[in-house]
Amino acid sequence: MATANITREEAALRSRVVKAETYRVTVDVTGNGLADPERTFASHTELDFTSAGGSTHLDVIADEIRSATLDGKPLPLDEFDGYRLPLKDLSEGRHTVVVDAVGRFSHTGEGLHRFVDTDGKVYLYSQFETADARRMYATFEQPDQKATFQLTVVAPEHWSVFSNSRSVAGKPAGDGIARFEHAPTPVIATYITALVAGEYHVVKGQITSKAGVLPASVACRASMAEFLDADRILTTTQRGFEVFESAFGVPYAFDSYDQVFVPEFNFGAMENAGCVTFRDQYLFRSRVTARELEARDNTILHELAHMWFGDLVTMRWWDDLWLNESFAEWASHFAADEIAKKYGTGANPWASFSNERKAWAYLQDQLSTTHPIAADMSDLEKVEQNFDGITYAKGASVLKLLVSFVGIEAFLKGVGNYFRKFAYGNTTLTDLLTELQAASGRDLSWFAGQWLESAGVNTLRAEFEVDETGTFTRFAVVQTAPEGWPTLRTHRLGIGIYASTEEGLERVDYVETDISGERTEVPELVGHARRDVVLLNDGDLTFAKIRLDEVSRNALVAGIDKLADPLARAVTWSLFWDSVRDAEIAPQEMVSLALQGIGSEKDMAAITTVLAQAAACSGRFMAPELRETANTRLVTGLAGLLKDAGPGSDAQLIIAKTLIGTARSDDACELIRGWLHDEEVPTDLAVDTEVRWLIVAALARRGVFGEPEIAAELERDNTNTGAERAAGARAGIPTAEAKAEAWRLATADPDVPNETHRSIAMGFINFGQDEVLRPYVDSYAELASLISRREGGWENRGYAAIGAALRWLFPETLVSSDLVARFRRYLAEGEPSDQVRRLLSERLDEAERSLRVQERSRH
Repeated sequence: MATANITREEAALRSRVVKAETYRVTVDVTGNGLADPERTFASHTELDFTSAGGSTHLDVIADEIRSATLDGKPLPLDEFDGYRLPLKDLSEGRHTVVVDAVGRFSHTGEGLHRFVDTDGKVYLYSQFETADARRMYATFEQPDQKATFQLTVVAPEHWSVFSNSRSVAGKPAGDGIARFEHAPTPVIATYITALVAGEYHVVKGQITSKAGVLPASVACRASMAEFLDADRILTTTQRGFEVFESAFGVPYAFDSYDQVFVPEFNFGAMENAGCVTFRDQYLFRSRVTARELEARDNTILHELAHMWFGDLVTMRWWDDLWLNESFAEWASHFAADEIAKKYGTGANPWASFSNERKAWAYLQDQLSTTHPIAADMSDLEKVEQNFDGITYAKGASVLKLLVSFVGIEAFLKGVGNYFRKFAYGNTTLTDLLTELQAASGRDLSWFAGQWLESAGVNTLRAEFEVDETGTFTRFAVVQTAPEGWPTLRTHRLGIGIYASTEEGLERVDYVETDISGERTEVPELVGHARRDVVLLNDGDLTFAKIRLDEVSRNALVAGIDKLADPLARAVTWSLFWDSVRDAEIAPQEMVSLALQGIGSEKDMAAITTVLAQAAACSGRFMAPELRETANTRLVTGLAGLLKDAGPGSDAQLIIAKTLIGTARSDDACELIRGWLHDEEVPTDLAVDTEVRWLIVAALARRGVFGEPEIAAELERDNTNTGAERAAGARAGIPTAEAKAEAWRLATADPDVPNETHRSIAMGFINFGQDEVLRPYVDSYAELASLISRREGGWENRGYAAIGAALRWLFPETLVSSDLVARFRRYLAEGEPSDQVRRLLSERLDEAERSLRVQERSRH
């Protein structure tokens, strides 16, 4: 059966037969000569390659192949199956294949995406990771088939066109059309080739690199131009260049660096060589906090790090995806930290990482679908599922741990040697470890086995004895591992001793040591005073769950607001959240802790994360019969925090948004409804476009607002983004008619654009709507079956749409043991596809966890 999937074995076989050398690609997006000009484009590919002899195939996904030749001789087009064009009985030596095809624009964010804004302006952008370049031109679609890439684009002459080489002026071709002929690139993989074209608003700038002064444009669609803060974006980029080129000792490898903010993007950003694309939600239409700005800076740095990790040196196959993502995640926070030290900007980047990104990793690593950082990815379908918290945040956490073992100087020296040795080539884990071992002089084979090739998170506890004076007479760290992943690891561990002083909870003693195995004695602490808090993983060096002794726990519960060190607070927030999720403490305790500690929290990522956790504790983690009381307590507490927050402060805005999102009572709804009319608005709180939509959606969920109010708000914000927000708000209305229409749009209308689809799916399931949602348990079961069978329109929908539907339409608010058992039976006895199995398994894992925590909330 014809399939878009590509296996690791097939890729290895092809690489024994052929090697790509040069792509010359022409894409005509004018629609001239095509039957469906607004939906299709013309693609011309010339590929020079060498062969060792044998048979293989080209990858191409197109509506039609009009012609194809190999060394000037026609290829039989009847052998094209919609995904592959065979190349049979190749002789040894150099060959050229030429393919003329008709491709189809995407509305799913995969391949070459086409978007028409509300002002009628047209925008195109490519998104090719993992294997969608073949939707624009014919390829050998695998990361080790690197080649030079030259792109010519035929487009309206007034358009701006970006690719991997520096932008060029179009050469007039008549009738308002121009040819934009870009220079060939260095050797790169197909998945980071790029085409961005349209009526973009462009701010031209430059970056000073060790390779010279480079053109560096920042662009977005015209309707977002007023929100494009190009100066800050370019400043962050310039500082990132300085950090990475100095740290790695290797200059930037490409001839320009453009950054384009594009609509309906499925991810945060994409590291196309020299032409990075970002979702344009990163252009802020309303007031945002320092946390959102710093998160965007981090994304800018993450994509820039990819110019070395992934673009210059590329993994041989997707097993080593972590060589891209874990490293870019670590490097972005490393660079942010270096920039903060030099320029005194923002919060502690590693504290923000611990509060936000690392929390994602801990959650992912405790699901039944967890996997090693260096995962076994036998085909593309498995690869698509592993762009997750393990590959990104756990991998970065483990690299941070590795730095603490070998030292930052040795680590960066090894990484720099790796880039120099393998520039423009492909690598595996072994190649990197060889360079790190050589630079550090340490055997790291154990590290790979323990940390990169095994899954699961360890739990660490302090075990100690004290004498009558409160002095340690014995101190050990005890390590356990989950039954399914029993690896006991070596950890670099900070142990902090904290005491209550007039200044708060302050660290008065500290030991940093390596621990391994089931029990590790720490003689350095014997003879030292026990004081009030013993905090393992102080400094957040390792990746592990931490548990407290009872005295330390009580001291932190009483004094979380007095703990000043940002990393110590991050570790503390994390361990309490872990304890709730493991049903070791009641969710009510986490709500109390949040309300007590947030007022003194300085890290905006912590405030955002902890308040979201408190909301979960009063919602899905609370027994149903206790939710109304829990919600009232949380909202009352938030109102108090809002009153005490600084007028116009970041904390005020985050607290206000949390209050809006959790408002359920009549009084709370009346309060936030008044804010729309400037009634009782907290001092200097901007009730701007974003806040207004949050309020409208919240009131729609409660049945206070309906279609008239949503339509009125859309008239105020008559933009594409406003339409997406309105679609999400409509999906939340608790009537049978509204739910039926939202379900149809989310599951049965493939023409709904991806960002609108995501908004609808995310708005559909809400607490307090049990009666109107109950029929959709059966509907969800049928949806999972349809997707698995690739029927009902799902045969042509991409990974992102499937993921959004299965993730957000799961009936989370109706979770019961019977519901879980029903879907477990489906997994065991049905025939779910790999993607359905994974996503549904994760939803059920979280459902079972919710039931355990709900039971704990009753006691």
